Amino acid sequence: MLAIIVTSHGEFARGILQSAEMIFGKAQKVVAVTLAANESVEDLANHYQAAIADMQPVSELLFLVDLWGGSPFNAASRVVAQQPDKYGLVAGLNLPMLIEALSIQNQTLAEVIPHLERAAQGGIRHLDLQAGAREDDLL
Repeated sequence: MLAIIVTSHGEFARGILQSAEMIFGKAQKVVAVTLAANESVEDLANHYQAAIADMQPVSELLFLVDLWGGSPFNAASRVVAQQPDKYGLVAGLNLPMLIEALSIQNQTLAEVIPHLERAAQGGIRHLDLQAGAREDDLL
């Protein structure tokens, strides 16, 4: 089973994981790791290592991070660089992406990452009532 670390600046990771579990159910081998305002990238990397140790055994691990280039991304990319064949990282965390990750946790990292990119992008939509949205679209 693919292990997942959901990570962010502040409490976003905990909140989005809580929301996903309300919809999907309790997740296994999934943890939220957050960066507090007074913490460094090194502190966060240590939190990641502790989370990985707590989830053992871990054959493959996916980091879902809030923002490309931010501190959670930078710390996670250092961890991923240590085992690039077993660890992966996807930035741009949103709820559709996380729910999809939970639903395909039994697949390989190579299968999960491209699927999540598509799911996250597909979750971004707008309601265009001017274009004649049907009542079914509003339900």
